[in-house]
Amino acid sequence: MYALSSQSQLINDLPQRKFVHMSQYAQPRSNNITLVLSNNNRTRRPVVFIIYYSMYGHVATLASSIRAGVEYAGCDCRVFQVAETLPDEMLKKMHVPPKNKDIPIIRPDQLPEADGFLFGMPTHFGTIPTQIKTLFDACDSHWLSDALIGKPAGVFFSTATLGDGQETTALSCVSFFVHLGMVFVPLGYRNKLLLNLDEIHGGSPYGAGTLAGTQGERRVSQLELKIAQTQGIEFGKIVSKLKSTPTHI
Repeated sequence: MYALSSQSQLINDLPQRKFVHMSQYAQPRSNNITLVLSNNNRTRRPVVFIIYYSMYGHVATLASSIRAGVEYAGCDCRVFQVAETLPDEMLKKMHVPPKNKDIPIIRPDQLPEADGFLFGMPTHFGTIPTQIKTLFDACDSHWLSDALIGKPAGVFFSTATLGDGQETTALSCVSFFVHLGMVFVPLGYRNKLLLNLDEIHGGSPYGAGTLAGTQGERRVSQLELKIAQTQGIEFGKIVSKLKSTPTHI
């Protein structure tokens, strides 16, 4: 709960934010396509859900690059955003741009339709923001039904500065993954640009990331976009491998 009246003067003093929009480009798919058997015995591509919350556009931009990587790996990809939890009055005073209405809001009951998940979020004091946490907290039925057990999940993120949660934000999601029986898939150092010391950048072995700046003024760099695409490709490969491997009990 936010006390708007007590914070109004502080919020009114906030400077105008800069933001970027999610791009729509996608790379060609890989020729190595994995087909899996659906419930009606028809073959289909593995499906990855990219689910994100983006206030000023940084996470949405990463999501676009990650989507390109997932599709290049031969998976189908559906992109969702989570519902906003902040009141409109506060969003207006914070100069938050309108959400992209072309990106649907995820419903908890849709999650079992996916073969894997990539969750994107800005950090909130080094942990999960309320908007993503609200989705996680609505998954009680999946916990009881084991609907998500064995499904891979990864994380990508945005922080204001280098020390704001490029590792802890992803770690704070692991408890949710564990309780739902999901398999956490980190990025690792598959893309050696993570080791680059010539420019400041986001990202860690836990996942792709960007630095937004304290006022949201920094744009996602090309280096960060390349790392994000690598995460999409590698995650897509793992989802395809898991879905193509027969399970015998």
